[in-house]
Amino acid sequence: MRKKYNILVIDDEEPIRRLLQNELATSSREIHVAEDGATGIRMVRDFWFDVVLLDLRLPDVEGLELLIAIRESVPDCEVIMITGHGDIDIAVEAMKLGAYDFIRKPFNLDRLDMIVEKAHQRVLLARENAMLRHTADSSKATIQFIGNAKVIEDIQFLVNKVGPARIPVLITGESGVGKDVVARLIHQRSASAGNPMIAKNCASLQKELARSELFGHIKGAFTGATESREGLLAYANDSTLFLDEIGELPLEVQASLLRALESKTYRRIGEKEERSVNVRFLFATNRKLAEEVELGQFNEAFFHRINAFTIEIPPLRERKEDLPLLVNYFLATLSPDNTLFQMVDDAMDCILRYDWPGNVRELRNVIERSIILAENGLITERCLPADLVVQAEEQLAPLSLESVERQHIMKMLEYCAGNRQKTADTLGISRKTLYRKLSQFSVI
Repeated sequence: MRKKYNILVIDDEEPIRRLLQNELATSSREIHVAEDGATGIRMVRDFWFDVVLLDLRLPDVEGLELLIAIRESVPDCEVIMITGHGDIDIAVEAMKLGAYDFIRKPFNLDRLDMIVEKAHQRVLLARENAMLRHTADSSKATIQFIGNAKVIEDIQFLVNKVGPARIPVLITGESGVGKDVVARLIHQRSASAGNPMIAKNCASLQKELARSELFGHIKGAFTGATESREGLLAYANDSTLFLDEIGELPLEVQASLLRALESKTYRRIGEKEERSVNVRFLFATNRKLAEEVELGQFNEAFFHRINAFTIEIPPLRERKEDLPLLVNYFLATLSPDNTLFQMVDDAMDCILRYDWPGNVRELRNVIERSIILAENGLITERCLPADLVVQAEEQLAPLSLESVERQHIMKMLEYCAGNRQKTADTLGISRKTLYRKLSQFSVI
């Protein structure tokens, strides 16, 4: 967490501002001051305050009006009202409008100190609860990207180099290869490793609410906005925001996110003032974004901004030498009650021959299932999914002449972009013969 939390004092009396600035400041608090309501609300919108001390009587605006504006602008900031002897009824009304507490002049500084500290603890609890929905695993357990293949060593090298940097990183690869693991490794090596990484899968965002989810909104900004809410950028301030499946983000929201990346500022929906934000962005996708840019399905400027540093994770079928290592890792980490499990040679042979279209995620699920079905701690072929075993056995069977011919013709057809006359010419056969072969292979 941040070393200091920030308190804003809004009071038109200079002696009171000076008193509170001197007496409330500690090694864990930083005190800021504003002499009127206009300055105070501008500071609240420009900076990240945890607690506001607000005088009910200001020269330019009513304290209750300013309280409502602060609560709408920063819902998770607590406001403590400063009142005179004749303002108790108004102070009670302020409590109904969302003030945390009130304190009367002249101050009991010990009591004020206690109220400020309790208000800050409430702020922390509210923010932690709000972040739980989006926070990736931030435990202190060591995150590992398992593998001895050369390409994995290269990925680990890149992670170590880019981790401390602040530039955006785009992590690419098929579903299930471990893009989220690489994102967490980058975060662990960053300056914000002590703060939780905020993660969101863009595929889960409703198109109409994607902008609100990212940037937040104020009360009444659109139908259904019954209260003000912060967005993911606010939760990820001073930390890392990991957006998975970034190709699913609507085009118009991509443009808004690009502005946030470039200017380090953003606006909540319905809000005129810009807010500063300090966020490290990580992105992931299983799509070919360059191709989608060509098709007009992805914002070109946004693509070039997030593609500044790319880490590509290969599919599991291209690094099968890591399979035994991964199998042993999952057997050790998924075993209940530290029970020892062992995979027999025939089962391991099936694992090695299978293509793993679901990559590491699929392997994990298979091992978890196998542990349940294991007898006496042994995982045999019977513990593996039937389709996995069948495909593995097919890899052993020699191909027939017809199978070889079919594969060759289909590859030529793909090479010729489906043009059958060109395919026939390339193969050196007549168009009629090609049609007969395709009919024989049940292609037409």
